[in-house]
Amino acid sequence: MTLNLQTKEPNPMKCLILFCWIKDIVVAVTRENMEAMDGIIQRYQHKRISLVESGVTRHRSIFSGLKALAENQPNSKLSKPEVVIIHDAVRPFVEEDVLLKVVTAAKEHGAAGAVRPLVSTVISPSADGCLDHSLERARYKASEMPQAFLFDVIYEAYQQCSDYDLEFGTECLQLALKYCHTKAKLVEGSPDLWKVTYKRDLYAAESIIKERISQQICIVMGTKENEHVGLLEEMLKNELKQVNVTSRPLCHAGRDLQQIILEQCYNFVCVNVMNFDFQETQKLLGMLEESRLSILYPVVVVSVHFFDYNSVPFGEKMENLMWIREFAKEVKKRNILLCGLLIYYPQDELKLQESLRQGATIIAALIKERNSGLVGQLLVA
Repeated sequence: MTLNLQTKEPNPMKCLILFCWIKDIVVAVTRENMEAMDGIIQRYQHKRISLVESGVTRHRSIFSGLKALAENQPNSKLSKPEVVIIHDAVRPFVEEDVLLKVVTAAKEHGAAGAVRPLVSTVISPSADGCLDHSLERARYKASEMPQAFLFDVIYEAYQQCSDYDLEFGTECLQLALKYCHTKAKLVEGSPDLWKVTYKRDLYAAESIIKERISQQICIVMGTKENEHVGLLEEMLKNELKQVNVTSRPLCHAGRDLQQIILEQCYNFVCVNVMNFDFQETQKLLGMLEESRLSILYPVVVVSVHFFDYNSVPFGEKMENLMWIREFAKEVKKRNILLCGLLIYYPQDELKLQESLRQGATIIAALIKERNSGLVGQLLVA
């Protein structure tokens, strides 16, 4: 199974590397952006991505990607697939089930594509700029991406198509119909298939990503049971009612880490009780780095420290805790956002609950906003 991403800009936001059943990913990139895209691939250690030079039009770019898959190039790791998926890089929120549906339909029909209902009426203007006629919206659909094809079908279509098609065409399904007489199966797509086209769309895309990766929080602790951890967990659940908050001992985190990754948890609260250094936090950071969980989206780690201010001089505590800046600077290079949070005790019950409530509010804000400007900061609840 092969995914072909067609793009003219080096935008890594929509890499689909998490779908392990996709064998190869071919990205068509303009010559001037080739070096930048290669740097992105190296930085995030993508293993299945190959680059080809794009053309001046959409169809020419797609044709370049298909040629890379069809032709046996020296030292090429690519091989001709049974089915190829064509997708736009500017549609970063495609879900795996949509990909599976178009691939399944393509295997049966030779071609398939996602469609959505039209949200605006389509009109045809006359030569003088006046209305000529309008289309009945209920009878038409908007063609979206992804689309999937039996490779031999779409490659033959591109080999036969005219220069006019390559220059002005935009619909791959039409090429399969025109040159290979293959009628594409239309698959209902999800609302998330919209295109990131304008600058304002980037803000919407960022908001969607933040929302999606903030839906699960894992509290990791150095001890199996602690009343403060339980109270903090309850406060977080009250603060983030729609978010799944779980907790587990750090000693078992290694065993459970794979499950955490599968659940796509990008938020961790590491609780250090009566501990003036970052041993637990360092252990967690090491596990996260090894797992490469942050390869696609930033992981937020909040290192929480419960301190009895009567047991150790305040200056000594702060000197130890200021090392968080150095840790944060280092792990930020690997897309991990580390912040610190101090919660003082002993306090009377009401004051402690208020501190925990304030701590939960701070943690919620750090996770929701994912503000890199707060990386390495030590906050106080």
